Amino acid sequence: MVTRRQFLKVSALAAAGMAVRWKWDVQRVFAQIPGGTLHPGDVAKFLTPLVKPPAMPGAFRKNKDKYKIAVRQFQQQILPPGLQPTTVWSYGSIDHPGTVPEGGTFNYPAFTIEATWNKDTQVQWRNQLVDAMGNPLPHLLPVDPTLHWANPIGMRDMGPSHDPADPYWTHPYLQGPNGSYTGPVPMVTHVHGAHTFEDSDGYPEAWYLPAQAALDPNIAWATGTYFDIFSTAYRHNWAPGTATFKYPNTQRATTLWYHDHTLGMTRVNVYAGPAGFYLIRGGPDDMVLDGTTDLPAVLPGPAPGVGDDPFGTYYEIPIVIQDRSFNADGSLFYPDHRAFFEGLDAIDFANFPFIPSANTCVPGGFSDVAPIWQPEFFGNMMVVNGGTWPFLEVEPQLYRLRLLNGCNSRFLVLEFENPDVQVWQIGAEGGFLDTPKLLNDFPPDGSAPGGTAKLLMGPAERADVIVDFRNVTPGTPGATFRLLNLGPDEPFGGFPTPAADPTSTGQVMEFRVLPPGPMSVPLGTFTEPANLGLPPIPPINAAAPTRPVSLNEEESATVKAVFIDADEQWATPVVWDCTDGVPFGPTAALLGTYDPASSTSTPMRWMDAVSENPAVGATETWEIYNLTMDAHPIHIHLVQFQVVDRQPMGGGPIRPPEAWETGFKDTVIAYPDEITRVQATFDYPGLYVWHCHIIEHEDNEMMRPYRVGP
Repeated sequence: MVTRRQFLKVSALAAAGMAVRWKWDVQRVFAQIPGGTLHPGDVAKFLTPLVKPPAMPGAFRKNKDKYKIAVRQFQQQILPPGLQPTTVWSYGSIDHPGTVPEGGTFNYPAFTIEATWNKDTQVQWRNQLVDAMGNPLPHLLPVDPTLHWANPIGMRDMGPSHDPADPYWTHPYLQGPNGSYTGPVPMVTHVHGAHTFEDSDGYPEAWYLPAQAALDPNIAWATGTYFDIFSTAYRHNWAPGTATFKYPNTQRATTLWYHDHTLGMTRVNVYAGPAGFYLIRGGPDDMVLDGTTDLPAVLPGPAPGVGDDPFGTYYEIPIVIQDRSFNADGSLFYPDHRAFFEGLDAIDFANFPFIPSANTCVPGGFSDVAPIWQPEFFGNMMVVNGGTWPFLEVEPQLYRLRLLNGCNSRFLVLEFENPDVQVWQIGAEGGFLDTPKLLNDFPPDGSAPGGTAKLLMGPAERADVIVDFRNVTPGTPGATFRLLNLGPDEPFGGFPTPAADPTSTGQVMEFRVLPPGPMSVPLGTFTEPANLGLPPIPPINAAAPTRPVSLNEEESATVKAVFIDADEQWATPVVWDCTDGVPFGPTAALLGTYDPASSTSTPMRWMDAVSENPAVGATETWEIYNLTMDAHPIHIHLVQFQVVDRQPMGGGPIRPPEAWETGFKDTVIAYPDEITRVQATFDYPGLYVWHCHIIEHEDNEMMRPYRVGP
């Protein structure tokens, strides 16, 4: 049985210019989140070892590291042996072609780029999503062509006209009036958290198709608007299908990651696979001391290097956690109709007024409801480093894990199931914290300290942790235990929160503590986590000017739906009525400005003029007013910021940053009905973006450009 999804509307527009408040939720019945034709109960858990992605090979020189990295399509065994392989996309070295089993470097997730502080990293990124004959490939997943998106077939970097008579809807790369785009795929890579100039940041309108797509008569644009602007302004002369970006690596040593950032398509591009870690090492903020000796500390290592065995023994391991759904043939599942989110069969929406339709409550108007876009998506299986529910064999030793929440929409509440395991967080997105934090003593859900270690991670957040397995005795029942997920199978709004399905998405991976081997690092080699002296964090500038911004969500202005009861359960077949119905939604999520004096927000769209314009070198405190019913992970490009505090919007006590936020970050959780304050210095001039990292939100207007300098 597939659980029914319901949209629970809790309030409507308060007034013109006021934010819309929503709660979208899932009627939770354990054992199955809707997904593809492969049931999670039919996928065996903990059969395959965790893959440890090696470092990406490149040309390493004294003053610059150079890479040639392409994104390609290939097959990989993500599901356990006995089930079908999965077609995915990911990055690899052009000079080392082929997948890992073939001796190449193309893998999901991608290999790790190892960068050195204050040394340039130059990457030539190539879009090679083509078949064996060189013909551009269509997307693996449904692409909604009604959003404000890259749009290589219409008005470049714009949404289409909603008029059903627009010739756009007869384009050969569109599958009917509510169908997916099937043409060549645009890509542009963003190193998430990188401190770089505008032309190398992966601006959403700087995308490019495979080189061969420029010859396609059905393609109007082979590159995005800002691909041309940056290429000309900075005299790059980028070749078709490529862009060369430079990363100065002048920021603190830290854990970054890279992924696609194409306008209006990031959710499906990233879901298809292209993402990898980018680690910066060295520099003054990588100097960790042993507090008992004042000598340099020894952190657990090594990490996998260039050419290393993905199944070798390492004491520093990057781990990306994602949720995915699959079909019985092994293919990735992602919904192709808005009916999925509502818990209805697509046939029930057959006569619903989606774009393009003039069948609305506004005389002479056109629908504003996208037919494919999902407000959020939750996969029903957990994938770790490219494998469903893997296991990791460890010793009774200290390990350094670089954790990344790579999910599209899912917040993770990770729990190390064995209470004898201590977990110390030493870093976040912007490098080391002020001091090591024993997560067993800082449970994010308000439970009693001193129990199992727990960790809250919003989408795109990272956590640099040291896990102490030394109190676990090999061969005992506790030597095999799980990394659990207590986060919800639905939007997260804070604690308390429903737990994930314990039979599927509530389990992440398995740890198996084994005796040390002959080549193991001796106990006592690594510095005790409690004794680590981490680099200092500069104080907050209390005099910095504030900039109030808002998080908003939107309902339809043209379509009203009819429900059969007060709980707003859908009538089936779906009907709509302009007199008695309620506005359909959510139709989009938006960022905007906020006026504290009048308690009003001004929601804005991607195409609206820049409203955030810090001066070069300015330090500002951004006050993020969350007017929605859900938490949002907010990411600001270019900068690393400090979390100042949080406060209820109606007034009340100010809360300091959480223990795991006492350093620099690039993504912060903004809770509903709260003001989240972050402070950053904007030191590079240029055009950047800030957005929600629930990628479904980002793709439908919850992203805004901002400019540093004139």
